[in-house]
Amino acid sequence: MAAKKPEGVGENPAAKKPERAGERTAGKKPESPEERAAGRKPECAGENPAAKKAEGAGEKPVAEIRDGKVYILQPGTKVYIKTADLCAMTGKSNQWIGQLASQGVLFKVQTNRGNLYEMHDAVSAYLRNLEDKQASVDEKEESLRKKQLAAEVSQKQSKAIILGLDVKERQGKMHRSEDVAAMTEDLIFAIRGALLSLPGRLAVDVLSARNAAEASDMIRNEVFQIMEELARYEYDPAKYQERVRERMKLEATVDDE
Repeated sequence: MAAKKPEGVGENPAAKKPERAGERTAGKKPESPEERAAGRKPECAGENPAAKKAEGAGEKPVAEIRDGKVYILQPGTKVYIKTADLCAMTGKSNQWIGQLASQGVLFKVQTNRGNLYEMHDAVSAYLRNLEDKQASVDEKEESLRKKQLAAEVSQKQSKAIILGLDVKERQGKMHRSEDVAAMTEDLIFAIRGALLSLPGRLAVDVLSARNAAEASDMIRNEVFQIMEELARYEYDPAKYQERVRERMKLEATVDDE
């Protein structure tokens, strides 16, 4: 009969230790004094409890705060900001943002933290406002460019017309109104001179007339002669061109002065 082995004989004392309250289990990382003082474990440092809770439940967290920064993890999440934050984002002053709000471009939303701007809506409205202003500026610039182009075309057309008239004038195909008036005056003076010479040419002949009928024939003949002289009055192109050259010299002298 084999002898019964006393309990505990042959066992490794290190293999089996009585468990006592407060002892650390094998393989667990010991805490440092600083971690015990902070009341947290090293593997939990820097983690967001809400994010860890959401991850533990199998859901993706909406946002995460880490190292003083906010990370939006789900697109379309509403983010409410203050006026100062909107000023920092746009680089505009508080008065500028207030003016846009008074114009209805920006608007606040009632939240449990007070009246705030929804970031996505505010930024989108601000960008649309900039686009509308730029479109208005572009429209005005386009309208001004069209007016300038029309003015340039009109100026070129006017210069072309003036140049064509100048060529016709030099060729004698067109007369200026002042030149026509001067030539008409010359004709009038010729008629005037002929009429004024009539009494002197008829005085002696009329006195020698035997009767009124003979005197009348004398006067009629002289009138016919004057009319024939006036009929021979013709337009002289050379004389007109000389007048044009004199006028152009005078205009050039005035321009130089």
